Amino acid sequence: MVVVFLIAGLILLVIGAEILVRGASRLASSLGISPLVIGLTIVAFGTSAPEMAVSIGASWAGQADLALGNVVGSNIFNVLFILGVSALVAPLVVSQQLVRLDVPLMIAASVAVLLMGLDNKISRIDGVFLFGAVLAYTFFLIRQSRRESSAAVTAQYEAEYGVGAQNDSAVIQYLKDGVMILGGLALLVLGAQWLVDSAVQIAQYLGMSELVIGLTIVAAGTSMPELATSVIASLRGERDIAVGNVVGSNIFNLLAVLGLSSIVAPDGVQVADAALAFDIPVMVGVALICLPIFFTGYLISRLNGALFLFYYVAYTAYLLMAAQQHESLQTFGTAMVWFVMPATVIMLVTMAWRYQRGRKKAA
Repeated sequence: MVVVFLIAGLILLVIGAEILVRGASRLASSLGISPLVIGLTIVAFGTSAPEMAVSIGASWAGQADLALGNVVGSNIFNVLFILGVSALVAPLVVSQQLVRLDVPLMIAASVAVLLMGLDNKISRIDGVFLFGAVLAYTFFLIRQSRRESSAAVTAQYEAEYGVGAQNDSAVIQYLKDGVMILGGLALLVLGAQWLVDSAVQIAQYLGMSELVIGLTIVAAGTSMPELATSVIASLRGERDIAVGNVVGSNIFNLLAVLGLSSIVAPDGVQVADAALAFDIPVMVGVALICLPIFFTGYLISRLNGALFLFYYVAYTAYLLMAAQQHESLQTFGTAMVWFVMPATVIMLVTMAWRYQRGRKKAA
């Protein structure tokens, strides 16, 4: 039965993602809100519902390692695995707004969580600050998008669906779009729940620790809605939703999920030394690596996607070897620090140099 629920959960995720992307892209056009903002808000927050449910439940039950590991692991998974797979499906064009506002905010939130955790706890006061920040961010996004929207967006919607902003058909279409979004989210949450429950049972049977389960199985499982949504959006050509979903989900995980988890926990969310020494810094590093890749031509290429996937496989391998105290752990860590990381930096610098050189020639 565990395997049956695992497969059923995956099927629901794919169906729910398809319905959600269709509804979200239509709603964005009808309301004059850009698909990027829809991806950063409605889609991102909706697909982060499993992380919210798991982390708040774990915090309430006193399972701090699971609550924190879920958020940190999900953010790492979102960037390295989801953007990696989505870019391999089709190169992703990155909006300038992401580079100028949303990615820097993701980096700032990641650093803030690291600093808050230096005393081995994300307190309730920290949680209130984090949750207040996500409310302000969401309000700013929607207000800015509405201000910048043009009549062309509404005209495009009218041409596509044959309805106007003031007639009854438009209202019916709004309702249909809303129902599609809610239905897609419901299927995503249910599918993710079945998937996570099944995966956790398998992991516990294999003797994995709570922190490792949170960082890997639970984090990947609760991020399945984001994976399904971004891949489907990439296939359908909705690139803004594909990338915005990942960046928005990471911001929501740090500010809303971790913020609320800290508020409802009896004594805040405790931060283990292992997470503070390795996993949270990796999350910050993953956020930082987005800027040069996003900025270089505002494109996540297939090469970038392959690089992201490689790093996620390496990170997961390190976690599993560390959990088992494998004899090759030190050699693996040395190779990553002294060979793979410098090679990545050189590649990114070369890409930036070629991009700037191409721009100068074009000018």
